[in-house]
Amino acid sequence: MLDAAKARKLIASPYENPARWRGHLDHILPRRKRLEQQHHAALPYDQVPAFLRELQAREGLGARALQLAILTAMRTGETRGARWDEIDLEGAVWVIPGERMKSGRTHRVPLSRAALAVLEPLHAARTGPFVFPGARAGTHLARAALRKALERVGVDGTVHGFRSSFRDWASETTSFPHEVCEQALAHTVGSAVERAYRRGDVFEKRRQLMEAWAEFCTAERGKVLAFQERGLPARP
Repeated sequence: MLDAAKARKLIASPYENPARWRGHLDHILPRRKRLEQQHHAALPYDQVPAFLRELQAREGLGARALQLAILTAMRTGETRGARWDEIDLEGAVWVIPGERMKSGRTHRVPLSRAALAVLEPLHAARTGPFVFPGARAGTHLARAALRKALERVGVDGTVHGFRSSFRDWASETTSFPHEVCEQALAHTVGSAVERAYRRGDVFEKRRQLMEAWAEFCTAERGKVLAFQERGLPARP
């Protein structure tokens, strides 16, 4: 702010910024610590099926939104703001426009049978443009609603952490390529040159991946154990 004032000649010379770090405050104050990346606490993937069964028994839009976020591996903001005009139930695809994506690019989400089972009753009872309407007209569900749904089940983790649960499951128990798994999370894959030549979004392979994830998440315990022993993705 002081530098901006100097540039506009609002501060007379000679001028020195009293908050300057290098060659000034660094001789007086302790050395600044480097910031460390904080990771979201994630539920181990083998506990996700039991959590989803418990969540399915709960009432409320928060529980349904959390179900959809887990089954699609999408971020909470993208899920809470989902609109019916983005979703094609017959084609089993959810197209999120770029302005709602962290990457700024349109993202197609394949909807598994389990994800459709969450959406279809909501569609039948829809009253507005949002899949998960908020308390006030014209708004969508608040972030706190998903967090409360998580807390009510008594799980130690974060809503965002389920994306990590999905990624661990995909890496450790399936043979789907790295690119497919990363695209499912809407992550940027490859260098700028590789992205320039890549025109597709491996959608059909991602559909198989998300169906396998949904089958894992909704399987009974015995089926889950057998699925892990094989180490192969289930096919729709």
